Amino acid sequence: MSERKSFFPFNAKQTVNILSEFGPLVAMFIVNAAAGINAGTWALIIATGVAMLVMQIVLGRLPVFPVIASTVTVLFGILTLVTGDPMWIQIKVTIFNVMFALFLFGGLIIRKNFFQHIFEGTFHYTKEGWDKFTWSFAWFFVLTAVLNEVVRQYFQKDGMYPPIGSSLHDILGFQIDGVNVWILFKIALIMPLSGLYAWYLTTLMGKYRVPEDDGGVSVATQSVPDKSQNGAAYAAAEKASPLP
Repeated sequence: MSERKSFFPFNAKQTVNILSEFGPLVAMFIVNAAAGINAGTWALIIATGVAMLVMQIVLGRLPVFPVIASTVTVLFGILTLVTGDPMWIQIKVTIFNVMFALFLFGGLIIRKNFFQHIFEGTFHYTKEGWDKFTWSFAWFFVLTAVLNEVVRQYFQKDGMYPPIGSSLHDILGFQIDGVNVWILFKIALIMPLSGLYAWYLTTLMGKYRVPEDDGGVSVATQSVPDKSQNGAAYAAAEKASPLP
């Protein structure tokens, strides 16, 4: 594995997906701080549309998961604009993450792995690897949903901080209210946490990669040979299965 991939293991497609998730939040944070929640929500919606356009140009298609997430973001953004209540765009994260986690758990129960179905043509892993990846991702969605709800409830809008009752805070010349605290939480905590977790899962999945033959066709094996049982086979499989 190259020196670059050891520090940043994401390819161009994965990088675009990451930026499409958090780029609109950065736009919302800046505009919301400068011009209020309605303008910030418009920035979020427009940036989401631009992100989808970039995905279409770079990837040549619109990946299923980012499209679903972007569509939900736009719908809840419209609700915020109609009602003037930022609660909708905030609670969207909780609702979406919980529902998607339940969807992933349900798929595992009925033996219909969502990620394997979507990405099997691109990434070739064993059934055990796909199940572990999906199980881990589902629990990560649960964790982020809980954290999102804690921050949303704890830091109310209009800059009210229940434990100390303080007013708006000035940070770099901007007044930071509860909405911007929530956006900062997403950018400063959830973004790096998601990146680190994705990196961890990417490296973890390396040992579940199915070896390919000389023609680049995946060998239909259920698991990588156990090192203790067949050292030579394990070494061959390991050599044929570098980390992503």
